[in-house]
Amino acid sequence: MRPINNVVERFIPSALVFSIALTFIVAILALILTDTGPADLILYWGDGLAGLLSFITQMALILLLGHILANTGPVRRLLAFLGSVPSSPLMAYVFVFVVAAVASLITWGLGLVVGGLLAREVAYQGRERGMKLHFPMLVASGFAGFVVWHMGYSASGPLTAATEGSFLIEPLGGETLPITETVFSSWNMIAAVATILVVGLALFLVAPRPGDRIKELEIDAREQADDGQEEIVTPADRLDASRVVTLLLGLMLTAYLVLHFAQGGTLTLDTVNWSFLALILLLVRNPFELIALTKNAASNVGEILLQFPLYAGILGMMTGSGLIQVFSDAFVAISTPVTFGLLAFLSAGLVNFFVPSGGGQFAVQGPIMLSAGAELGVDPAITVMAVSYGDQWTNMVQPFWAIPLLAIAGLKMRDILGYTTVVLIASGLVFGGTLLLVSL
Repeated sequence: MRPINNVVERFIPSALVFSIALTFIVAILALILTDTGPADLILYWGDGLAGLLSFITQMALILLLGHILANTGPVRRLLAFLGSVPSSPLMAYVFVFVVAAVASLITWGLGLVVGGLLAREVAYQGRERGMKLHFPMLVASGFAGFVVWHMGYSASGPLTAATEGSFLIEPLGGETLPITETVFSSWNMIAAVATILVVGLALFLVAPRPGDRIKELEIDAREQADDGQEEIVTPADRLDASRVVTLLLGLMLTAYLVLHFAQGGTLTLDTVNWSFLALILLLVRNPFELIALTKNAASNVGEILLQFPLYAGILGMMTGSGLIQVFSDAFVAISTPVTFGLLAFLSAGLVNFFVPSGGGQFAVQGPIMLSAGAELGVDPAITVMAVSYGDQWTNMVQPFWAIPLLAIAGLKMRDILGYTTVVLIASGLVFGGTLLLVSL
């Protein structure tokens, strides 16, 4: 895997540089392939920059709230308990993967953080018990759980398709696509379970055996989360230290969600975020802790806030110039109703190298694929999930989302890439096979 490591470390720039480069690539293609002039194209781009502001906020909240949730006291204590469960090295690697995968299916922000935290916890407790554990593989197993995030509760593409007024509604023919037809369809849920089983088996097979060279956790790298508690001096301090304040708001938000769904409301990006916020409010001790956790999590949101307007500008150029239709027609020309899902999945995996955010990728690629699929008569649920599968698939060899986890673990991408490439191969077989089967 060393050649792959060298390419990743030496030649793949930051996601921000990718988004800027993609802006100019799309502009050049629009000028060549359509009759749009430079002045009009710049206007399409500038007008489009603000086109996804509500979506940007929704994406930022998913990451922010997932990070906060992972660092609440009860969740950290749960992770400490889970760290004591594995009784052998092989069990440890698979166990970390499965827990991270379940967390990613709940919300991708939670899954990313839990993977790193649990890997460290298992490594530390295993060392205390005399267990020889290869720390890079533990971290790779934690990151591998991210390979199923777009099949779960916080799947940005399917949730966008289910949200009224989103940018996917027009290519969907003006109607929302219920989440029951995508994430909660029987075939996607079966595929999620199959992916976890197949990837878990792959990790078991490539894990170090007794006698193999391993790199153990050298120090206790676990940090104590800042709970933000301050000295209580004034009546205002007493309010900030009171659990009643956050508890009441959490109960009110929970009541709203119960009423929303009881009255026929649907699952959208907003209701997903409010459900995580309600859970956080119920778990934190007081506003002091919530403020501290928010400050700690906020640094992870910056790149989304900076890059998504660029993706919105790209979408503006593609829509205004007609480049979306050009790409759609080209894709239709090489596809059939049976092969479309597989080809859309493979193309999404490629696009993910350049647009590593699932939400950003749907902004750029979603309308193209939905238009092409509609021309071929493909079920839009298959199209949405094909792009979703491709987005989560090549995350395994794309360093963007690994950065927060690697920072938690104190490792570099080259330390885990050999193992995550195995995950890429194993999961790709499940994703591709699933899309072929449901397209028959």
